[in-house]
Amino acid sequence: MTSHRRLVTSGSPLEPEIGFSRAVRVGPYVSVAGTAPIADDGRTASPGDVYAQAVRCLDIAEQALREAGATLADVVRTRVMLVDISRWREAARAHGERFSQVRPACTFVEVSRFIDPEWLVEFEVDAVVGDERP
Repeated sequence: MTSHRRLVTSGSPLEPEIGFSRAVRVGPYVSVAGTAPIADDGRTASPGDVYAQAVRCLDIAEQALREAGATLADVVRTRVMLVDISRWREAARAHGERFSQVRPACTFVEVSRFIDPEWLVEFEVDAVVGDERP
């Protein structure tokens, strides 16, 4: 049995350059790539505000999940990467607003920097879709 591989794009010009997709679904598994706080105009959303950037990251990740046929309720793991781990509670607030009922496994880590120095946080999300959805 071969699993169908579905790629979800965000339209970012970095996707073909780097060779990645915003999300990939194989069978019931969905992985959303590291998701940065990029506004609709391509600039950094809410410079300096970890909470608002976290909300933007989660908005983008949630959209990718939907396009892959998943929902937040299907999420089993999240990874939260911050350039300043002392600000983890700001990102945790946004995470809790989305996942307080789902309660996926979650890891917070500090990183030295992101591609854009204005990005303060990125999220990765993994989901497993139940049999009832395609």
